[in-house]
Amino acid sequence: MSTVTQVGSWPRSKDLLRALRDKQKGRMTASEFDRVADGEVRRCVEHQVAAGVDIVVDGEQRRDNFYSFVTDKLDGTKLMSLAEMLDTVEDKSGFEEILDTLDVPASAIKNPTCVGRISRREPLAVNELRFVQEITEKPVKVTLPGPYLLTRAMWVGAFSSKGYGDKTEMGDDVVKILREELIDLKEAGAAFVQFDEPVLTEIVFSEDCDRRTFM
Repeated sequence: MSTVTQVGSWPRSKDLLRALRDKQKGRMTASEFDRVADGEVRRCVEHQVAAGVDIVVDGEQRRDNFYSFVTDKLDGTKLMSLAEMLDTVEDKSGFEEILDTLDVPASAIKNPTCVGRISRREPLAVNELRFVQEITEKPVKVTLPGPYLLTRAMWVGAFSSKGYGDKTEMGDDVVKILREELIDLKEAGAAFVQFDEPVLTEIVFSEDCDRRTFM
């Protein structure tokens, strides 16, 4: 017998996207944003239950994107736009080439940048898991960015070297943080935890594996 779930993210409404921007710009408090997001998560879960999904997700409704949301949870990080990073990246010409291929302004894409020693200020997804558990009896899956993706994205030498000697040292703390989160999610009753590593495809299919990629 097959089990039905889905990858993790769901489309977000215009109201939710507006609320997210307002929160980031200080025009909306975290509690006000959560009231909007709670409603969107309920809608997302209701659709999954109606469709007969066996293991539900919250649709990542509270996240700016799949991995940049960690700046709300981790000390030692800062949400920076790609435009802000232009003069600091190691391969400026390659970075500019990437910006040219994007179909949105570089100022609109946010990256969780390491600017010091990183540690969990609060859980990455435990609170979100508990909310979904309150509104459904279905098993719940939690999706998180994997350690390779986070390490590759968060390391920007001009900023990250203030806290770490190199990328590998920072990566050790990324793994520690994700391990702590996994343990907490298990104890909170998560049915599944899915770590996504989409950038690993470059190791298989690309000859230029060291080139920075922003998801």
